[in-house]
Amino acid sequence: MGTPVMNNKENYNGRRSVPWKQKELFFLVIYAFVFYVIIIKRSLQLSHDHYKQLFGLRPGWLIPHYLNDVSDAQWRNFRGNLPVLTLVFGIFTLLASLMRAFFDLKVRGMSFLWLLFSLAYLSYLHGACVIFVLSIATVNFLLVKIFSRKKYFPLIVWSYNIFFLLCNRIYEGYSFSIFGQQWRFLDNYRGSFRWHICFNFVVLRMISFGLDYHWTNQDSHFNQEKHCQRCHICKSGKTCYQAIQERSLPTNKFGYVVYLCYLVYAPLYIAGPIVSFNAFASQLDIPQNTNSVRNVILNGFRWVLCLLLMELMTHLLYYNAFANSGLWKHFSPMEVFIIGYGVLNFMWLKFLLIWRFFRFWSLVNGIETPENMPKCINNCHNLEGFWKNWHASFNKWLVRYMYIPLGGSRKKLLNVWVIFTFVAIWHDLEWKLLSWAWLTCLFFIPELLLKSAVKAFQAESSFGELIFRELSAVAGAVTITCLMVCLWLPSEAKHVANLVGFVIGPNGINWLLSSFLGKEGLPVLGGMLMTFYVGAKIMFHIDEAKHRSH
Repeated sequence: MGTPVMNNKENYNGRRSVPWKQKELFFLVIYAFVFYVIIIKRSLQLSHDHYKQLFGLRPGWLIPHYLNDVSDAQWRNFRGNLPVLTLVFGIFTLLASLMRAFFDLKVRGMSFLWLLFSLAYLSYLHGACVIFVLSIATVNFLLVKIFSRKKYFPLIVWSYNIFFLLCNRIYEGYSFSIFGQQWRFLDNYRGSFRWHICFNFVVLRMISFGLDYHWTNQDSHFNQEKHCQRCHICKSGKTCYQAIQERSLPTNKFGYVVYLCYLVYAPLYIAGPIVSFNAFASQLDIPQNTNSVRNVILNGFRWVLCLLLMELMTHLLYYNAFANSGLWKHFSPMEVFIIGYGVLNFMWLKFLLIWRFFRFWSLVNGIETPENMPKCINNCHNLEGFWKNWHASFNKWLVRYMYIPLGGSRKKLLNVWVIFTFVAIWHDLEWKLLSWAWLTCLFFIPELLLKSAVKAFQAESSFGELIFRELSAVAGAVTITCLMVCLWLPSEAKHVANLVGFVIGPNGINWLLSSFLGKEGLPVLGGMLMTFYVGAKIMFHIDEAKHRSH
């Protein structure tokens, strides 16, 4: 499937764009322009012709006489609560800034302050169920402090957290009545948001705290000097996120108050992005300095523009409503492709808005986190690249706390099975999700094998480079097609799903195959591959331009 796509700097550095590439880019852009004109035109027609048969459409506000697609529950809830979230954001930031300025608060002071604010926030969200969150977290803290110096400690912390990850789902957040009828009245005060859904992120933070503490007295494999030589942020005299994450903290920074503050820190509590304990605690003392005030403001402005784009999209194109209605099953293969492609773009934009809102909130308060969507979904031509750029902070967490401890690249073919199985269980307990995880691993294996086989290959001649480029584009087209079939991934409350994982299940593969391998579907499948081939080549040009600019 996806072969490596000329990602070695030697393929870019020192080479100017040759004339045939400039001509190629011109025709590729023309093709892409025509493709999007056709897609948008057909999408508008579908939405206009079938809107009366769709559910989840509400009167719109952006365009007169147009309905707005709010059929996605996660987006509807976020969008509906945005005014309240913005108010909480403002109050939290104002109070924290004033307290930091007047009292010159450091790690312990800021953690205590933010903990108070965050617990008030959690009380609104979960009501009396905050007791469950704090109880499980406190036992985890005690286990870390007691067993952290033992060699078998990772087994303890992983077992404890996976146990509660499963129990929370099986018992749907528990009932107070199971502890005695005298506590039954607390079930009437469970808040406005299910605590065990958010607790999935708390589990990641508890594991991060435990392993970071476990590694404090061990030799770090992080080469600070080598990192600074290739990191443009660290070269400039600032400290990048990776550097503060890998740098061990003094043991006195691993206190209970800082730990609880890390677990329930309001800006990142509901949806992340995920930040390691080392990075979080370091920035309590010295707020992030990699993003200037100007850049932070620009981040907020870009978020507003993305929100307007989403509103325009949901007013005109009802992709998600089509997917939820099941009406797409009666459409032609071309129309199914349009809806599937549109839903993926809708989901990408939805998660970008949710994650960037909370990241912006955290950034304003001096805590930098990894960007969850550093790349557009339409700029990923292989599986590995896609997974690094979708829930990117989760990917970094998996690399640090699972991939490297399990053996890293030496055991990559085995690691992916363990990691994706955990990712599926972390999202929810469903066989459809496990089938999604294992199907993704099956798609990964050919790509990993081919990457390993050609790792040493260097295109010495222009002809060799051309052949390698064409094969890479073909492989990219196949990979993108597979992502179309096995994508729509899971998220925090239920990350959205992929076509196999949540919407149609494994049995739906037969329906897709019969549709696209039939007489009417084969030309559409050929057109898809051709379009994604063109898309992959445009991505190569984007990558080359980025490498030339560095």
